[in-house]
Amino acid sequence: MPITGVADGKYGLREYLAFIGASVLEDKRSVLVGTGLPMIAAMLAQKTHAPNLLIIFEAGGIGPLLPELPVSVGESRTYYKAVAASSMHDVMSLCQLGYVDYAFLGAAQIDMYGNINTTVIGRHDSPKVRLPGSGGANDGGSFAQKLIIIIANQSQRTFVNRVDFLTTPGYLDGPGAREKVGLASGSGPYRVITQLGIFDFEAETKRLRLLSLHPGVRTVEVKENSEFDIIMSDNAETSPEPAVRHLQILREEIDPAGVVLGK
Repeated sequence: MPITGVADGKYGLREYLAFIGASVLEDKRSVLVGTGLPMIAAMLAQKTHAPNLLIIFEAGGIGPLLPELPVSVGESRTYYKAVAASSMHDVMSLCQLGYVDYAFLGAAQIDMYGNINTTVIGRHDSPKVRLPGSGGANDGGSFAQKLIIIIANQSQRTFVNRVDFLTTPGYLDGPGAREKVGLASGSGPYRVITQLGIFDFEAETKRLRLLSLHPGVRTVEVKENSEFDIIMSDNAETSPEPAVRHLQILREEIDPAGVVLGK
């Protein structure tokens, strides 16, 4: 079954994913955002329940109050009323120093340990598809306190046993692996958001686990749309749905042109 609001035309899938992305961000925290849905989710959170959310862009915009959606992480609007118009060097240094709470990234592929591929599909020297690559994703995923990942099309092609290319590390090959390569203890993937549900990672095994199902989605759909076995929580909840004000903000303030959310 499809997500309720999407099925009855109340809102689009990307609007719903932006709302869910916003819901996992807390007030008085900092977040390094990637282009597209992570950016929109952070803006929505800042305009609703998290007014003191510090949004950070890899090109150097720190703490802007965005008037509407920038087209990239280096566009002029990412500096609007910002606390700093700095540099990529300074932003990545903040990540390495542990000052960034969340990195919020998209992905083309993910595995059971939250490792991300945004580089190539297929072999690196002769890929089927060449993707944008890392940008600041590796730094964000490596050094931010928590990593949030959003994938709009969960399937056996995106939830894979092994990513074709490791762009950004998750928990690598399991418990203790991040620490072995010098990454901070306690850091790593925190949430994964797809069109089917919200996922976290089991503390003992560091494997992906279902946290909540979106309205109208069944557990069997989550299982069928993954190459690897997802841990099923005994108390999986139902994800929330957006209120009218969330949709108004998304459509009228954040992305009125429908660049990412569509019309």
